Amino acid sequence: MPHARSRAIRRVLIIEGAGNLVVSLAKLSAGLMTGSMALISEALHSTTDLANNVLAWFAMRIAEQPPDEDHPYGHAKFETLSIFVLGTLLSVLAVEILIGVVRRGAPEVVDTNPLALGVMIVSLVFQIGLAIWQMRAANRLDSEILRADAAHTISDSATTVATIIGWQLAAYGFAWLDSAVAVLVAIFVLVLAYRLFRRAVPILVDGAAVQPEELRAVALQVEGVEEVGRARSRWEGRQRVADITVRVDPSLDAVASHAVADAVEKRLEGALGIADAVVHVEPMR
Repeated sequence: MPHARSRAIRRVLIIEGAGNLVVSLAKLSAGLMTGSMALISEALHSTTDLANNVLAWFAMRIAEQPPDEDHPYGHAKFETLSIFVLGTLLSVLAVEILIGVVRRGAPEVVDTNPLALGVMIVSLVFQIGLAIWQMRAANRLDSEILRADAAHTISDSATTVATIIGWQLAAYGFAWLDSAVAVLVAIFVLVLAYRLFRRAVPILVDGAAVQPEELRAVALQVEGVEEVGRARSRWEGRQRVADITVRVDPSLDAVASHAVADAVEKRLEGALGIADAVVHVEPMR
């Protein structure tokens, strides 16, 4: 049941969001206790996980809606739009972190604070456990949006490890490392934003889901297809859709021509994973 699956995905996102909120607050408290710009930057970075959960929840809620008068092709691209918005938020966050580092410069003293260290380590372990749980849920529900979110959380764990190491070294006399790690976190956030843009932009601008040559090659395998004219494809959310024009023997009647079109649709679906194919049939000239 599509709606049951969507509800299950949204439940996972709610639990993940609550967990990310706890992690963000814990990291922020550690940053404020120690005066570490790297920890504060990492806390801000973790808030993007929460933003991602919120955006994904709303996107899934809208994307599951059936086609209507204003959206005759459905709402699947709202999920993609949420990914683009998250990439924009990440880019803004990275720039804000870099501006903060430049304005502040290297701190004179960074407090090692055992309590804050404990908070960061517990947060790290919790973050890894949350990501593993979400990845299992993503595989069970076969959800790309959950897989992407879980991968994002796992990658955040790596930056948390780097932040803890940089902070501790800064506390023991290498204060400049605190700002250096904050810069590395900002760069990592920019890389994540770029990856999200790379996923979202081709879909939003109707980039080709399958090369025209592949569409033509598969269509020509169908008996009765003499020639292939226009061949186009695009992404509709996670699904590939295509429209293609095939030319047939002009002596074929409407029933036979329709049968050829059906065969082309099935072949495109089986060979290229096209979820929705529109096949136009024309007589050979």
